[in-house]
Amino acid sequence: MKTVLITGACGGIGKTTALYFANKGWSVIATMLCLEEKKEFEPYDNIHCFALDVTSTASIETCKNDILLQFPKIDTIINNAGVGYRSFVELACDNEIERIVEINWLGVVKVCRAFIPVFREQKFGQFINITSIAGLVNLPLGSFYHSTKHAVESFSECMAYELLDFNISVTTVQFGNTPSNFQKNVVKSTTTSITAYANLMRKIDEVLAQKTKKNVDLKQSIVEELLQIAENPSKNFKRHTIGFDANFLHIARKRLGYQMFARMIRRSVFK
Repeated sequence: MKTVLITGACGGIGKTTALYFANKGWSVIATMLCLEEKKEFEPYDNIHCFALDVTSTASIETCKNDILLQFPKIDTIINNAGVGYRSFVELACDNEIERIVEINWLGVVKVCRAFIPVFREQKFGQFINITSIAGLVNLPLGSFYHSTKHAVESFSECMAYELLDFNISVTTVQFGNTPSNFQKNVVKSTTTSITAYANLMRKIDEVLAQKTKKNVDLKQSIVEELLQIAENPSKNFKRHTIGFDANFLHIARKRLGYQMFARMIRRSVFK
């Protein structure tokens, strides 16, 4: 039985992925900030829950040691934990900027750093780092979220070179908005009296809500693709873009160039 470790498994894509892998016969290590959120996993004998704060080196080390006492090997680690922050640069708060960087980027860095020695010792392993279409293109009000996802993309590609000789693969996965609790939990900048800012926030909220409602089948496509990646690790670094929205934006950005792509985005947002 293969074993997967998933961070941020208490909700959203993380929870759906944990359940899907478990139903496909994998042994699942589901990590979460608070173990009180594990109730949906309790009926499963092959889902094992551990408390983990990806922002804390001490928490990661404790969790790793506890896991290794129970599991002789880990085949795949899916770095899924993440948060959103939708804000104008001018109105951004230090604590929210620090929070999103610590979870979305440094959390991935710290988990990978902690488990690379485990993978080296067992002579195999796979990191699947979930980013977002935000890691490939840049869109309005994404200054902070997109920055962290771009950082994970760069980090993952660089790290892949280091790990080639150890049979450790690195993959990133990008997708667009999918119905989950992620968008509901996105932190936004405070209400502002600056008319242009207020109008832009309202428009972006509307666009994202419409896209999320349309992507009803995306979550299933994501977990199916994640399983395929986990069961067929690639020696070389790979990016996997899932869903029409993500693929369209990625291809459009590459083919149109910045100016034409920016014009397309402005028309869709400011029309």
